Amino acid sequence: MTNEQIAGVFDQLADLLEIQGANPFRLRAYRSAARTIRSSAESFRTLVEEGADLTAFPGIGQDLARQITELVQTGEHPKLKELRQTIPPGVVDMLRLPGIGPKKVSVFFRELGLTSLDDLKAAAAAGKISELKGFGPKIEQTILENVDRAAAAGQRVLISVARSAAETVAGDLGRLEGVTRAAVAGSCRRRRETCGDLDILVTCDDSRIPMDALADHPLVEHVLQRGDTRQRVRLTSGLEMDLRVVPDDSWGAALQYFTGSKEHNVVLRQRAKDRGLKLNEYGVFRDEQQVAGSDEAEVYAALGLPWIPPELRENRGEIEAAESGHLPVLVTVDDIQGDLHLHTTASDGTASVREMAEAARDRGLTYIAVTDHSQRVSMAHGLNADRLRRHWEEIRRVNEQIDGIELLCGIECDILEDASMDLDDDVLAEADWVVGVLHYGLNQPRDQIMKRLLHAIRHPHVDAIGHPTGRLVNRRAGADVNMPEILQAAADFGVMMEINASPKRLDLDDIHAAAAREWNVPIVISTDAHSVAGFDVLPYGVDQARRAWLTRDDVANTRSWPEFRKLLKKR
Repeated sequence: MTNEQIAGVFDQLADLLEIQGANPFRLRAYRSAARTIRSSAESFRTLVEEGADLTAFPGIGQDLARQITELVQTGEHPKLKELRQTIPPGVVDMLRLPGIGPKKVSVFFRELGLTSLDDLKAAAAAGKISELKGFGPKIEQTILENVDRAAAAGQRVLISVARSAAETVAGDLGRLEGVTRAAVAGSCRRRRETCGDLDILVTCDDSRIPMDALADHPLVEHVLQRGDTRQRVRLTSGLEMDLRVVPDDSWGAALQYFTGSKEHNVVLRQRAKDRGLKLNEYGVFRDEQQVAGSDEAEVYAALGLPWIPPELRENRGEIEAAESGHLPVLVTVDDIQGDLHLHTTASDGTASVREMAEAARDRGLTYIAVTDHSQRVSMAHGLNADRLRRHWEEIRRVNEQIDGIELLCGIECDILEDASMDLDDDVLAEADWVVGVLHYGLNQPRDQIMKRLLHAIRHPHVDAIGHPTGRLVNRRAGADVNMPEILQAAADFGVMMEINASPKRLDLDDIHAAAAREWNVPIVISTDAHSVAGFDVLPYGVDQARRAWLTRDDVANTRSWPEFRKLLKKR
């Protein structure tokens, strides 16, 4: 189990116990443990296997250490299993609604007897929610506006959740005796920001070997279907997974076919037909003779095309680009040399300036911008001018003391609801790097949102716009933004746009990031790390950039520090 999976179990425990009305001290203990585990750079699975003392970690006592050990060793938590049997899944689904936490869900469940999103929608439509003590018309309206999106969100999970589960299972099956190859396919391989289900392919002479292993896998809750070469299971997370056992001579064709997308495959099949060929999951055929199939590149070559990276397979011009020899050489994680959005204990981070700098250097980065929150984000201990200047002094001290990495004095500065910046111009003028962001007032009318963003872009000291729409994947729609106008302004004023690599944000999305490329607006891929472990989300941001067709040259922080410094001076 990964740290994220272990932390997720304790988050679920806390939510379900709060719905049940449990002791708040117990809830805080579980949530504190989840934060500790999630932010740790050390693998708790490895620590358990090595017999390490888990109580050395803050917030983890003897009882929690025992629970973590049992969870790692068995893949299950008895109390969570018990709670899932007493609280209907539809009740938990209500937590997807923005502004609706476990306390409110507890009222819906215990006082009104609501057990699904449909029940909640009907109750809100009938005016029953606003009649509850402590509730009102505003909450009722929020439910009605967001309940359909919450229901749809239940059908897809974040790429980080999907990728963790899929790669764990594929890795475990790939190590089985008799299994020669195992790979993740589907939307997870294409790195879509959410996945509805998972696809795993393996080659094995005896399909019973991987199927039996999958049925007994710790992440699998139930086997839904099983045939000769296909098995469908439901994971403990609720996500469903298909396993297909394919012959060696069809491996490449099956990998291509089950990776998709549907739209990409439709064009490929027509292309095959136009050449007198037939393309399916078993191979490329001329009449009854297979002409390609064992290797994915061989399948594309049989259709007169070079291999196309999975991230591009959405029928957005990739086949035409491949045919004309204009497929981009996509940016990679190894290309990234700097991280320009991260937090420390000065605001809501969990590590010091030095700890974050050393962790970034250990990951191969050569420069970082330390961008703690400005004062508007009071819940995150945002910095006023005096605290910020003292913080910058600390950053400069660390920069002088540490070798191998350059530290920039930065700030994540809120663009306020009235379109002014959260800190005065004289303060921002002292910064090496300013990220302007929207955190509040995301529901304002488009005109006001645009006024705010355009003011920030035209501001002489703002270098980039961070998570530009403010969206949260599956949970909150972004602000109403006229993106072409924003990108035109960014191009005019030399302001960069961020792809925030947090799987919960991935903002800009792939469509808007591709548009930024067309406008020649430089992109920065930043982690928004709030802990040492937070740097590890970088691949998700790079995947988003790859889906947007971005090359190394399109991403500003692929440049070395001297080159990036010239870019800042030029601006």
